[in-house]
Amino acid sequence: MLVLLNKPYGVLTQFSDRGATGRRTLAEFGLPADVYPAGRLDMDSEGLLLLTDDGALAHRLTDPKHKEAKTYWVQVEGAPTEAQLRQLRDGVLLNDGPTLPAGAELLEVAPALWPRDPPVRFRKTVPDAWLAITLREGRNRQVRRMTAAVGLPTLRLVRARMGRWSLDGLASGQWRVVEDTPAPRPARPPAKRPMR
Repeated sequence: MLVLLNKPYGVLTQFSDRGATGRRTLAEFGLPADVYPAGRLDMDSEGLLLLTDDGALAHRLTDPKHKEAKTYWVQVEGAPTEAQLRQLRDGVLLNDGPTLPAGAELLEVAPALWPRDPPVRFRKTVPDAWLAITLREGRNRQVRRMTAAVGLPTLRLVRARMGRWSLDGLASGQWRVVEDTPAPRPARPPAKRPMR
């Protein structure tokens, strides 16, 4: 089973708050039994989260060698220049090494999104813009660190797509079961044994 959830801001990507601090968790959404997140989405990020009850599928969805592309809509502080976008596309040097090249495009129109609670801070004197950033790797807080490294701090981060699945038609907090799970990769033929 594969479930698509539009995870709201401020929700942990787990079913219990191990710190017992009263934070929101996935338990409040009435998800099917025995599904678990395939990958992470930070508490302060929103958008598409895939959950499954199939360990092999979860591995295929999250293992970097399968290179499932993930696209994020990112509201940044500042007016991005072509040089900053090129830096994101070419790869950015972070404290844990250089990132792989990424897709990075300026969105002419902000995506039509649900209101965030709490709202993003607004400053009249500082412009903001929306980018679409596509990654094929998944480091901790990578998008936020990449935009900060090029001088464009992230204000809001929404995962819009992962592989062939997207947020289309899902309001914040809604989920649906999808039937089009990836076909298993064909098994390799057995190695031929040398003749004796």
